[in-house]
Amino acid sequence: MTPIMLLVQPSQRPEGRTYAEYESVNECMEGICKMFEEHLKRMNPLSQSITYGVSQLFEFIDRLVDLSCLVLREDTQTYKSYTREWIKERIYVLLTQQAQPAGS
Repeated sequence: MTPIMLLVQPSQRPEGRTYAEYESVNECMEGICKMFEEHLKRMNPLSQSITYGVSQLFEFIDRLVDLSCLVLREDTQTYKSYTREWIKERIYVLLTQQAQPAGS
């Protein structure tokens, strides 16, 4: 397990900055998807179910003032920073894997 820190600043207000810790890259990417789903629920409180596409998720990510991941490198015991483009690539890989039928 590789410790991951997700740093998020949703708006220009510095007091809105937050972070979350995860134990793996996939867990972190799922956390970002959940953050988007919570945003959709707040925007559509009367909807029974909410569906979205990858392009909508990526637009949400692009609208965040700041989003980055710090991933612990075991060999040097230092954190490496990754940008939102890396995050979007990892989310795309994760969602593609989840969309594959079991056993493929």
